[in-house]
Amino acid sequence: MVEMCTNGIKERRQRLHDLLLALVAQQGDLELMDGDNPSGLVGGGSRDAPADAARWLERNRRVLQRYQALVRTAVTLDALLDAEDGIAQEPS
Repeated sequence: MVEMCTNGIKERRQRLHDLLLALVAQQGDLELMDGDNPSGLVGGGSRDAPADAARWLERNRRVLQRYQALVRTAVTLDALLDAEDGIAQEPS
């Protein structure tokens, strides 16, 4: 019983992974998060440092939200596949 549950979890995780990769592949202009901290985050002396830090944070927030939306979409598609599979397996 435990082995079946573990296999089911592995299969679902693999399916989620495959769905997410397919969704990412469809994105033509998917950006990566910017790992370079602007000087405003570490107490830089420039007048523009706080504005640079705010732009950097806002950009990374938008990028993260886009990735989160892709993950939510993959989870939703996976749930729909599970529902269809359950309907198809129900005895008539």
